[in-house]
Amino acid sequence: MIDLHTHTIFSDGVLVPAELARRALVLGYKALAFTDHVDFSNLDFILPRLITACTALADEMEITLLPGVELTHVPPILIGGCVEKARDLGAAVVVVHGETLVEPVAPGTNRAALEAGVDILAHPGLISLDEVKLAVRQGVFLEITTRPGHALANGHVARLARQSGAKLLLNNDAHVPGDLVTLEMAEKIALGAGLNAEEWQEMQRNAQNLVECKNAGR
Repeated sequence: MIDLHTHTIFSDGVLVPAELARRALVLGYKALAFTDHVDFSNLDFILPRLITACTALADEMEITLLPGVELTHVPPILIGGCVEKARDLGAAVVVVHGETLVEPVAPGTNRAALEAGVDILAHPGLISLDEVKLAVRQGVFLEITTRPGHALANGHVARLARQSGAKLLLNNDAHVPGDLVTLEMAEKIALGAGLNAEEWQEMQRNAQNLVECKNAGR
């Protein structure tokens, strides 16, 4: 199991990075990205602390840890600049909070994130076919999520990804310990979204390849 979208006490999660990493490790996770909610106001505060946590824990835990951010409710016109700033500050994984069905995310957020070339567009809701094709061209991963509410559009995202050849990842968007699902449950959620067993395995390879790429670049 790999989860590249999680939250700690540095945003609205309830665990410090060390405990989140430990709980994931005990459940058999091989890699984890800390991607706390940020905008321009707190990016330069949160990201250095996540980098410190990943560095300190790297030699003490048998799990790959990556520092990242989730740009959240950033106005679409500002997303490109925020992505650039996050990368300059050392974010290994840049996620954008997509246009989920259950939150008032500004229209245009999905497209702005894709145009900026983020790593992962999280829970993109009723993303359009043109936007999914843009994700393919930009090399952006689209998220299938285990998070209640956000998962309402999983089937839609999976269907358009299959149609367009977009790459998918499965993430928990974990905020509390109970959000860390097992590998078996993750597979069930992927199959419930309409993916088949082969596509589930491809998602796992996508996650592993992204982790290896980002870890090698640190």
